[in-house]
Amino acid sequence: MRSIQFIQEKAKALLPELIQIRREIHQNPELSFQEFETQKLVENYLQNKLGLKTQRLANTGVVALIEGKNPQKKVVGLRADMDALPIVEVNDGRPYRSKNEGVMHACGHDVHTTSLLGAATILNELRNEFEGTIKLVFQPGEEKLPGGASLMIADGVLNDPKVDVMIGQHVMPLLNTGKIGIRKGLYMASTDELYVTVKGKGGHGAIPNLAVDSVLIAAHIVVALQQIVSRNANPAMHSVLSFGKVIAQGATNVLPDEVKMEGTFRTMDETWREEAHKRMIKMAQGIAESMGGSVDFEIKRGYPFLKNDELISKICREAAEEYVGKEQVKPLDIWMAAEDFAYYSQEVPSCFYRLGTRNEEKGTGVSVHNAKFDVDEDAIEQGAGLFAYMAIKHLL
Repeated sequence: MRSIQFIQEKAKALLPELIQIRREIHQNPELSFQEFETQKLVENYLQNKLGLKTQRLANTGVVALIEGKNPQKKVVGLRADMDALPIVEVNDGRPYRSKNEGVMHACGHDVHTTSLLGAATILNELRNEFEGTIKLVFQPGEEKLPGGASLMIADGVLNDPKVDVMIGQHVMPLLNTGKIGIRKGLYMASTDELYVTVKGKGGHGAIPNLAVDSVLIAAHIVVALQQIVSRNANPAMHSVLSFGKVIAQGATNVLPDEVKMEGTFRTMDETWREEAHKRMIKMAQGIAESMGGSVDFEIKRGYPFLKNDELISKICREAAEEYVGKEQVKPLDIWMAAEDFAYYSQEVPSCFYRLGTRNEEKGTGVSVHNAKFDVDEDAIEQGAGLFAYMAIKHLL
């Protein structure tokens, strides 16, 4: 097997081309499950540049295999997501700003796709030097339920050949370019969407005794539901319950018939997750009924929690330390955001790690899901090279 230095040099040589690919994807973002042009770009690169056979899964997903010697020995899956977000990108003069107004790559999925194409180029050149198979997984819809990963799995992405290890990479603007973040064990939370409709009886604000105040009922429910976390959850269990949208179409002197609320519940334990669902519904119904109203409480079950396998994470950390230097690899805290890569982690031993993209001089320290988000494109060199080396590390 050729040295790390070879992979690093190859990644460096690829960087100008990869930056152009990233910018093309960034300029032409597509929402979840609508990644048709991005799919064509990926297919064109894999087929025409690398000579790989591709397969479509989950409608807009793409899968390809790089077979080394003894292909059945072990299969390592590398995953990238391709979808963008419904955000209007700030027009700050960058030449690769989104051409699709109202849609933006504000979470780095353009970088993930580009990094995997770069890694595929390197791995394809090394295919006669490792044993096993690399499965390239370009998935749709990470940003939207039910999650593209779940649909890819349903379509058989983890089979034929059976995947033994999954690795995912995600940009992180909290880490400076050149640094890598890895955490073993529990890392990211499950996520559920809450849709609540509180029903009362509308009336005049000056004579509330003739109405059933849906706004007051809703307020009591929002406050009381915080007890689910503060008084019912084990204090050692990470849980978050938040409502970010409350709509009461009344007026200064009008009590509305109903109030609509939307929120999120996140945790890292499936047993507690199920119990919390039941407690939320029961508490909301009890409060509404005791105040003369009623409530419809819908919970849309989202992604499961993400757990990095101990051994796989150890191998990925060792690979990162060898590739970028031990001092550049940083531990990560538990993060209550969610990721549909969690579906893979529930099925096969997996590792989901972070690629630093922060560069204050280039203005790339803004958080993801922000209209000003951007990355230090120099990080793509490391994104492609390290992705490839991690895969090889699991096949040695």
